[in-house]
Amino acid sequence: MKADKLLLELEQLLEQCGYTLRKERGSFRGNDCMVMGDRLVIVNKNKPTEAQIGTIARVLGEADLTGIYIKPAVKKELGIIWDRLSVTPANASDELDFES
Repeated sequence: MKADKLLLELEQLLEQCGYTLRKERGSFRGNDCMVMGDRLVIVNKNKPTEAQIGTIARVLGEADLTGIYIKPAVKKELGIIWDRLSVTPANASDELDFES
C-alpha cells in the first residue's frame, strides 16, 4: 500500500476512535493529548509521510480498536509498523488478529 493512501486510512481510523487530527508546522515530533476533554492528535506536517504514519500508528496502538473495521491491507501495514516501533496494541485481541 502506498504511503499516502495508508496515511489517509489511518487518519480515518483516528476519527473513528474519537480523535481529532490536526496537522501543524513546527519543531515537534507529534503525539496525542487531551484539550478540554477532546482527544487530539497533532502531526507535524513538515515531517515526511512515513513519520506522520508512525505518529498516528503509535497513537492507534494505545487506542481501543474493538469493534472498528480495519481493512485487511491496513491491518497488515499496522502490524508491520507496530513491530518496527515495538508497539503492542492496547487491545491485542483475536478480533484484530495481526498474525494473518
